[in-house]
This record gives sequence, structure tokens and C-alpha cells, in this order.
Amino acid sequence: MDINTLKFDEKGLIPAIVVDAETKKVLTLAYMNKESLEISIREGKTCFWSRSRQELWRKGETSGNYQQILSITADCDSDALVVMVKKDGPACHTGADSCFNDTFFGDAPIDFSVASLYKKLLGRKEQMPEGSYTTYLFEKGIDKILKKIGEESTEVIVAAKGNDKDETIYELADLMYHSLVLMVEMGITVDDVRAELASRDIIEHKVKQEKMTK
Repeated sequence: MDINTLKFDEKGLIPAIVVDAETKKVLTLAYMNKESLEISIREGKTCFWSRSRQELWRKGETSGNYQQILSITADCDSDALVVMVKKDGPACHTGADSCFNDTFFGDAPIDFSVASLYKKLLGRKEQMPEGSYTTYLFEKGIDKILKKIGEESTEVIVAAKGNDKDETIYELADLMYHSLVLMVEMGITVDDVRAELASRDIIEHKVKQEKMTK
């Protein structure tokens, strides 16, 4: 859409909600004016307007924690933006991953995602800390990892066949963990799998496969 169709407030600003494209976690709420939005689009990195300093603010210019823009979406009233980014580091000036960390009502959501677990496993692969089960798997290599995936798959089947929902969830979590370890071992990313799923209609594809095998 045309920038000129956006509704900036009386100070020439529009709120921009910055979201981590991998985890879908809200990172920060900042403001853009027309100039900072044009810079953001042109450079592909977030640039905001600092209301306190009254100047342009390129995120990461001093810290190195840039935010690479993947998309910018306006709301139905054209007076607010959602900016999906791939971040190079913490979003908050405190060093926290997100600026939103203090829950003052209700229960905070579990701060977990498949992408965050994958990153943690990558760290284990690089650092190989002693006493870690993940380190043990990487040390044993792909045959051990595949053996565990086979075992966990069987346990999922047994739990599901017994109609035990809690046990099935537990075993599925084990299977997912070991599958992610395999992905790290083979250099397969979460985005690789996501792209494969997005490239096809899973339901139709599987139906055709079933028909072909009969």
C-alpha cells in the first residue's frame, strides 16, 4: 500500500509493533514518522522516531542489534503497523530479548517456541558442555540419534494406541526433541521444514500418496 494512505497522528507518528518472525513474540512498541518509515523500507532495517530525543533512531546503530525487516503490515484503520523482523540480538536496551517482560495481570505465556529450542540445541552442538544429554547424543553421532527417534516413535504409537492423551503428549515431546537434534546434526533448519510444509497442501498430498500405495 502507499505510505501516503497511512494515518499518522497529529505529531506525524504512527505506532509500530515489532514482532520476531521466528518466535512470533512481540519485541517492542516504537513509533515511526514518514521519514523513518521510508528509511526502514529503503534500508530493510528498522528505523524509528525517538519521542524523547526528538530524532531518528536506527535500531542497532550503536549496539549492533539490528532488526532485518521481513514485512510491514498496516491494520484495518491504517493507523498502526506490525513489523515482522529477523533480529540480530536483544530488542530491549536492558539486554532482554523483548521489552515486554513484566506481567502485572494474569499468567504470562510460556516463553517457548520450536525455533528457540532449535537455537538452544545449536548452542549445545557448538559448545558441547559436559554432562548434557544433548552433548551425549552429538558425541555418539547420527546412528544413536536415529535409534532414539525410532524408539520415541514406537512409544508415541503405544501411548496413542492406549488412548492415553497425557502419555502421548509426553512421548510426542520426546520425539520432537530428538527430531530437532537430528536436524541440527544434519544442518536442517526450522525454516527448511517450514518452507517444505508451505510448498504443498499437506492434506491433499498425503491423500494422493495413500491412493498410490493401494
